[in-house]
Amino acid sequence: MAPATPPPPATEPPQHTGTALELLVHGVGGATPQEMLDDPRTVRVTGDATAAVYRRTEDAHGEKHPERYRDEPVAEAYCWSGLTSGNGSRALWLLLLPFMVVNLAHWMRPTATGRTRAVRLYGVLVRLVALSLTVLLTAAACEVALDLLAWQCAGADACAERRSWLGFLSERQGGWWSQPGRRLALAAVVPAALVGLLWYLSNRTWSAYESQRPLDGEDFAEDESFGAAADRGPDADDPRPPVPVRPALGRPGFWYGRRLVARLRAAHTAAGFLTVAAAVAGAAARYDRGAEGPVPRFIGAAVEGGIVLCALVVVWVVCRRGRSERTRDTRLDGALISYLPGSALVLLGLAVLYASWSRPDWQSSGALPVETAFRFLTLGQGVLVVALAVVALGLYRRIPEPRTVLYGLGGPAVAMLACALGGVMTGGVAQRVADWLDGPGTPGMGRSSDIAGPPVLLSWQASVIPVLLLLLLVPVLVLVVRTARTARRLGPVIEAEYAPEPSDEGRTRRIARIRAVAALTDSAPWIVGVVSTASLLLGAVAIAGSWYSDQVPGRAADGSGPLLESFADAAQSTGSWLIGFGFLLFVASGRRAYKDASARRTIGILWDVGTFWPRAAHPFAPPCYAERAVPDLASRMSAWTSTTPRGRLVISGHSQGSVLAASAVWQLPDATRPRVALLTYGSPLERLYGRWFPAYFGPGPLLGLHRSVHCWRNLWRATDPIGGPVRICADPDPGVDRGPLKDPLAYGRTTKLPLPEPILGHSDYQADPAFADARADLLAELGPHVPRQAEVRTQKGTSGRSSG
Repeated sequence: MAPATPPPPATEPPQHTGTALELLVHGVGGATPQEMLDDPRTVRVTGDATAAVYRRTEDAHGEKHPERYRDEPVAEAYCWSGLTSGNGSRALWLLLLPFMVVNLAHWMRPTATGRTRAVRLYGVLVRLVALSLTVLLTAAACEVALDLLAWQCAGADACAERRSWLGFLSERQGGWWSQPGRRLALAAVVPAALVGLLWYLSNRTWSAYESQRPLDGEDFAEDESFGAAADRGPDADDPRPPVPVRPALGRPGFWYGRRLVARLRAAHTAAGFLTVAAAVAGAAARYDRGAEGPVPRFIGAAVEGGIVLCALVVVWVVCRRGRSERTRDTRLDGALISYLPGSALVLLGLAVLYASWSRPDWQSSGALPVETAFRFLTLGQGVLVVALAVVALGLYRRIPEPRTVLYGLGGPAVAMLACALGGVMTGGVAQRVADWLDGPGTPGMGRSSDIAGPPVLLSWQASVIPVLLLLLLVPVLVLVVRTARTARRLGPVIEAEYAPEPSDEGRTRRIARIRAVAALTDSAPWIVGVVSTASLLLGAVAIAGSWYSDQVPGRAADGSGPLLESFADAAQSTGSWLIGFGFLLFVASGRRAYKDASARRTIGILWDVGTFWPRAAHPFAPPCYAERAVPDLASRMSAWTSTTPRGRLVISGHSQGSVLAASAVWQLPDATRPRVALLTYGSPLERLYGRWFPAYFGPGPLLGLHRSVHCWRNLWRATDPIGGPVRICADPDPGVDRGPLKDPLAYGRTTKLPLPEPILGHSDYQADPAFADARADLLAELGPHVPRQAEVRTQKGTSGRSSG
């Protein structure tokens, strides 16, 4: 008889370490709670219809039953897509694109230490560029309403006859509104209403999106330590040096810029009203100075003097104060906010009354003399961008981080793009309206034209658009050739990765092509640099050409030879249509998004990336969703760790969600961060944000983030065009990056995967077994190891999916 098998040795029951929570944060494009949690039955835990935290219905009270979650964490999904792409009207924010782009330039400052004055000067220059864009937009509205409609078309009999709705303004009618000053006064309602609308939207969206107060806590001193020394205590054996400065995104006032936004909103609103007032009063004062009329000249001089004085106050307000991040500044400059826009509006009213004074002998002919104003405005933008580049280059040379884009010139390059976009949009409106009013004629060409048309500079700017597109063909062709070569070179590498599986030329070629295309993201900075430099140089050519010739390019080239004449005519006509088409494309995209939910979601992706940053330079930019999302996430993590004894937390962020997760971790109190693990995948933290925004996501801040949390894992794929490694600079390697992950998981058909596996790229990281392994490792590092059950993980254990 065989001896009895001895019983297994007694083992102690595993020690319970507290319920674990996995907080999922989706990426760009949004996702529903059901998609993120892989369960059609979900319940809202906290939040509202705009942004909220959800759980599976069966997990609603998971922390009360810790015995059910020894192997899997309780999964929660934070859905924030309603902050960016919720309803159709937000698609019209595309029209605010130049404002959003110049606001990004503020945050692209190179890393600086001990250069307080240079940093302040950088912020002042960006804010002045932003102010010039507000003036440019308002001036374009004045050009259309005051010059093209009220002055030129209503003053030309042929044009007024074709537009019957302008009949009551026509000089031939002889009515009360037929005098030029009164026509201008009436037309001023259009640009003034535009400025008022921008003020209303800025004030309303701030109340809806950006008024969330951060976590309560003490203000931090500028030199407070943050990282290993603050969170883990001094350790003589730790070879890593302490991080001496708390990252900017961790300061209590970073996500609460109420005071600055209110100041800038007042200044930009006043600047818009003053621009309209200057256009109306300037035309009347110019007539009074040149002819003996019934209106005393000193009245015009007094109105213009008041406009200039108020404009100087606006510039002072914009330059005087920037962001305050070390403290949560809840104060408001009440007098400034109340009186500055009101004073500008009073001056506009005085300008309207002054222009409405009866001047029987005043007749409108040609165009309003606004050409010089547009030239100086464009020239001023170029000078500001060049000065910004000088300051940025000086900051970069102080701390030359090799991964920073364009040697620190990313901010000036993007500011130049904002000016170019503003010129395209405003010039496009003026060009299209002029062509529409003139019927078969071509404004400015003098051949069967009823009106003089828009300022000559706008025609020159339109003419350089085709030249810019031709110049762009060179880098585009270079990238195409380089991508094709990279794909061919990757072929043998891919086959070696999947060996010993038999090679498939078509499969290899497709994987290699996707990897090569994904690598193009790293070439984007040079494309931006080329476009910005070309825009700056061609803009200078446009200013010089319009100033020297004072004619549109087609007329200026007369007598220079058939070839040059043909090229100038072609550039002018093509550019006019292209610049108009670009603006119409914006309008059509917004209109389509209003009707089509899928298009609205696609357009919303633009705002998910571009409106992460607070409005620090332009108050009329689309609102910053992170000023709501980051406090939401930080509050939820703090609430969990404070109410759940020994509770562990993994915040799991995909794509843009990883940026929100990192920002929320920076905002946590010191006692909370050691109980938090960070899991990122498809993350642009270093690849996009670290390179473009080095002062906030550069090597130093990311190293501080690694040391502030208990542990961190980052998953990435070579086929992902957005995500990448975070490249923590530490010795020894902290092991944060895990990748590149295999994509696809299987090269061909296998017994386990009998059907072809898709190439996932930026999406569905949870489908990779490496995701579950990384999460399990983080949970194990957060506390004593808890033995897993033998059974295979169920679908619930995947913790759902987060959309990209």
